[in-house]
Amino acid sequence: MIIEKIESCRVAVPLNKPFKTALRTVTVAEAVIVKITCDNGITGWGEAPPTHIITGDSLGSIEAVIQGVLKPFLLKKNLLDYESVFHGMHMVLVGNPSPKAAVDMAVYDCLAQYSRLPLYQYLGGYKNRIETDFTVSVNSPEEMGEDAVSYVTNGFNVLKVKVGKDDIFTDIERIQEIRKRVGNNIKVRLDANQGWTAKDAIRAIRKMEDSGLHIELVEQPVHADDIEGLKQVTDSVDTLIMADESVFTPKQAFEVVQTRSADLINIKLMKSGGIYQAQTISQLAQVAGVECMVGSMIETRLGITAAAHFAASKKNITRFDFDAPLMLAKDIVRGGIVYTGREIAFPKAPGLGIESVETKGGIPDGK
Repeated sequence: MIIEKIESCRVAVPLNKPFKTALRTVTVAEAVIVKITCDNGITGWGEAPPTHIITGDSLGSIEAVIQGVLKPFLLKKNLLDYESVFHGMHMVLVGNPSPKAAVDMAVYDCLAQYSRLPLYQYLGGYKNRIETDFTVSVNSPEEMGEDAVSYVTNGFNVLKVKVGKDDIFTDIERIQEIRKRVGNNIKVRLDANQGWTAKDAIRAIRKMEDSGLHIELVEQPVHADDIEGLKQVTDSVDTLIMADESVFTPKQAFEVVQTRSADLINIKLMKSGGIYQAQTISQLAQVAGVECMVGSMIETRLGITAAAHFAASKKNITRFDFDAPLMLAKDIVRGGIVYTGREIAFPKAPGLGIESVETKGGIPDGK
């Protein structure tokens, strides 16, 4: 199965409502779409959104890496020698995880199609259905309360609430307002996106614990580089603490689990450089008895399909953050995962099950 062609182009899809975190505000989901064509006619799809403030990848750098570095390396490679293909992709280029992830998922799409299996089964097949949370963007307490009610009304029973943009007292008010609006039967997770110091995080979380706000977990409370502070928070509160931006690579995952700096790890393909290294992170965590979430950036249903297939394949991945396609004003993907409210089902088609992507002429959209 020899790679004959690697094509890429940009897409942009507006969001229904601005997505706000402590790090950024997004109004349009931009991405680079990748299509790999093999000599046997099999085609694989991938996606990479630019997330400058997290991964350092821009639209321009993603395209440059795919066409200028990864494409020359991969053309004429036999995908059945996939271990050398994936290892080589990570050796030929330092960093740049998002373009690597786009090409990685396209390669896995081809491999699973060759094996005539849906990707989640090709990777392990632990689950065939999963459920996503829904994210409440950081806004005023009143607006966040209204948003939370809207999402619960639409059937979501797990809310991921963004905090960390202002002072911790405003964040506590936000959670109090959401709890007042949705009650205690809805699971609430917080994501500070590195917005707190260790001391502020401990103070805020203890206050929420003492107030009975029933927080399931707090994601990345401190700066990505502050592993000591992350551990300090983890050791000082009862609430589960999840590492996100602190873990891009298997080596970073090893450091977190070895030092017990977090209770959980959030794996994202755009951080790990794709499924190949994401599997290593998951395995490291499983050996240490650490459960994982798989999340995403603001991506179309193409990228989320790949992430969901990976997430469903592993036993120790127990939480899923795949609401991004539900935030978009338009769906440009035909095929792939299917949403029914919070539930996600997988197509029986081999690979990702992607039939076409609307790219406005950038890439021929059919197989």
